[in-house]
Amino acid sequence: MSIAHLVLLLFIGLTAGFVGGALGLGGGIIIVPALIYLLNFTQHEAQGTSLMVLLFPVGIFAVVNYYRAGFIDWKLALILMVGVVIGSYFGSMVSINIPAETLRKIFGFFIVLVGIKMILGR
Repeated sequence: MSIAHLVLLLFIGLTAGFVGGALGLGGGIIIVPALIYLLNFTQHEAQGTSLMVLLFPVGIFAVVNYYRAGFIDWKLALILMVGVVIGSYFGSMVSINIPAETLRKIFGFFIVLVGIKMILGR
C-alpha cells in the first residue's frame, strides 16, 4: 500500500468519523461513495468494507458525548438495535445477490430520496 493510498484512507476515515459524530451518519454517505470513486472499489466491496469499519468502533466516543448531554433514549435505541441486527442480516443476503451496477443505482437513488425529504421537511 502506498503512502498516498494510506493518507487517502485516513482522510476518508476522519471525514466519515467527523460527519458521523456531527450528523449521525458516515458509512453510507461518506465511506461507500469515497471507496467507489476515489479507490475504485465495487459497490459490494465498498458496502462490505464500510460495514466492517463500523462493526466494532462505530461512534463510541460520539455516543459518550451524546450520553453526557442527555440525548440518548436507551430503550428506543435497544429496540432499534434488535431491528438493525435482524434487518442487516437479511438485507445483506439480498444485496450480495444484486448486480453491482443495479445496487449502485439503488444506493444512489436512496441517498437522493432521503436528501430531498430532509431538505423539504417532514
